[in-house]
Amino acid sequence: MKKIKLHRVNLSWQISLATMILAIFFSGCGTAGKNFDESLYSNVVKGTTTHKEIQAMFGPPFKKGIQNGYAVWTYEYNYVNSFGTDIIKDMIIVFEKNGVVKSHQLMTNTPE
Repeated sequence: MKKIKLHRVNLSWQISLATMILAIFFSGCGTAGKNFDESLYSNVVKGTTTHKEIQAMFGPPFKKGIQNGYAVWTYEYNYVNSFGTDIIKDMIIVFEKNGVVKSHQLMTNTPE
């Protein structure tokens, strides 16, 4: 009887330890935004590319806004983990009133 009780205590302790280790491991990871293919960025041409073409290439934007009266779409993807292999990508597209790209920029920490 004493041996069974000791086994239960040991198993309970092992499960608690495993749960704490997993909680610590997964607390160091996080994702924000939606991943997008930054290799398509070279297809974005100021004064030529339309908002419909942008949406076809990258999907719906993560955020939409207005800057000085012009529509702004933001594509954002941030993946951070405890192993130091973070991925940070932000792409901002500003549109003329007629829906054509006025300006654009891509910022990333990934190699080109």
